[in-house]
Amino acid sequence: MSVAEQAFQVDLRGVVDLLSRHLYASPRVYLRELLQNAVDAITARGGGGGRVEIETGGGTLRVHDDGIGLTGDEVHTLLATIGRSSKRDELGFARHDFLGQFGIGLLSAFLVADEIEVVTRSAKGGDAVRWTGLSGGSYRVEPAERDQPGTTVSLRARPGSAELLSPEVVAELARTYGSLLPVELTVDGVPITGGGPPWQVAHPDPASRRRALERYCEELYGFTPFDVVDLDVPEAGLTGVAFVLPQPVSPAARASHRVYLKRMLLAENVEGLLPEWAFFARCVVDAGELRPTASREALYEDELLDSARQGLGDVLRQWLVKLSETDPGRLRAFLRLHQLGVKAMALHDDEMLRIVDRWLEYETSAGPMTLHEFRRRHPDGRFTPDVDEFRRLSAVAGAQGVGLVNGGYVHDTEIIERLPALDPDIRLARLDAAMLTTTFGVLDPAAELRLRPFLAAAQRAVERLGCEVVVREFDPASLPALYLTSRDAQFQEELTRAREEADELWADVLGAVNATTGTERPQLVLNHRNPLARRVTSLGDDGLVELAVQALYGQALLLGHHPLRPADTAVLNRSFIGLLEWAVHSPEAPREHG
Repeated sequence: MSVAEQAFQVDLRGVVDLLSRHLYASPRVYLRELLQNAVDAITARGGGGGRVEIETGGGTLRVHDDGIGLTGDEVHTLLATIGRSSKRDELGFARHDFLGQFGIGLLSAFLVADEIEVVTRSAKGGDAVRWTGLSGGSYRVEPAERDQPGTTVSLRARPGSAELLSPEVVAELARTYGSLLPVELTVDGVPITGGGPPWQVAHPDPASRRRALERYCEELYGFTPFDVVDLDVPEAGLTGVAFVLPQPVSPAARASHRVYLKRMLLAENVEGLLPEWAFFARCVVDAGELRPTASREALYEDELLDSARQGLGDVLRQWLVKLSETDPGRLRAFLRLHQLGVKAMALHDDEMLRIVDRWLEYETSAGPMTLHEFRRRHPDGRFTPDVDEFRRLSAVAGAQGVGLVNGGYVHDTEIIERLPALDPDIRLARLDAAMLTTTFGVLDPAAELRLRPFLAAAQRAVERLGCEVVVREFDPASLPALYLTSRDAQFQEELTRAREEADELWADVLGAVNATTGTERPQLVLNHRNPLARRVTSLGDDGLVELAVQALYGQALLLGHHPLRPADTAVLNRSFIGLLEWAVHSPEAPREHG
């Protein structure tokens, strides 16, 4: 049995349904597709200029252009086929300087009409032709009357679509999609196109241009920009402007931009145009070389788009560098608004790292200052990668003359650790809390001898909590006790907690790990300069010493924002109740403690 080849049968209603439900976000794009065809016809005719007239009324829409028009054969080839690009290429309708291609774009008109009429006459010669396409899948071609070359597309609204062909909506769509087109565009005689892209309009001076672009930003986005940055990426044929947001915005916010392709609006909310770190800018651009997706509502992700994205990032980076050189005050104002974006840049870019080092203020134990200034004042300064650790140690470190930087916010630690990329001699080491005890004053031998009984009782009070008690002298004197733990001690504590919560097998494994590590323990450092701490060290009753030391232990944990284990909470509650009983007891009543 022979096998015969057969052609696919295209269900036009199914194709239109596919377009409306899955390709285009809205039927409003029908006018964009008609404008694209009209402008491409004008481009194909050449000679520059050109005119597109849109007429509305009575539920009917007509789009006239003075472009190249079509011959009878071209009508069959271009308007009656779907997906056949080779013939279009031969006829010259697939050149890269066209906005779109005939065929599927025209089908979008079926989103709002059941019948499309095209009357066209070719500039190459020949008679005018009328092509009428029906949404049911059929079409007819017949002779027509038209004096001049060009094309007129006529639509009559299908039920439920009359509003989309109303004069008000058509004018709005024409302004949205076609206001920057390089042709003369009118709707019912009212001009739509003007002087081209606003960033290319000539002005008498830079200040006037700046004000005009600020007004443009206010019209589009509703805010007055912090600054306006000109964009130019020649390889993508891209020009435009970036508007820097005047208020902070979350880096996780999805930045969207207004993108034109060959001066036809692609979409008002295109994502992925800028690098992720540039979340502080909103752009309006026109690109001649970037590719749209099939729906022409987003950009196609390819090497050229990636290169353009990097190019736009370079422009914004150069703007920041120039700002640091010409207007430091304005740069500081920008950094206060959008420091996260600049920090993200500094992780990979030495120029941005230098800007962050010299201009971005960090929280330090000596007040807000830049990292560059901090290193000048504190050559042996330290940083901490944890906000809570900075808060509990900054006052103590500062009082001992140890400068401390808060590196606990987003990207800060990575930036500090990258500083040697600017200069190998830069040193800003991480603080180990235990090293602070080496800066504390040691008691004289006689005082240490007197405190031995107290220290023995105090150690018994916190022994089961895995803590060591020491007495030192340090500032500020208002602080009675300080809980210090080194990184090794923290690791030991986490290992012990994990072992207690693990099953028998993992407990044995963790026990083996624990056996190979050190036995360093956190320290509860009592401040002998503090009057309360001195009175506690002079207590003679071991039971009261136990309650007082446990209370100081709990207070040190709370003031230092340390996590509380169940055992810590129990000791804190017990010491509070015990001290309360001591405070309110009567001489006749027996004291209960222990």
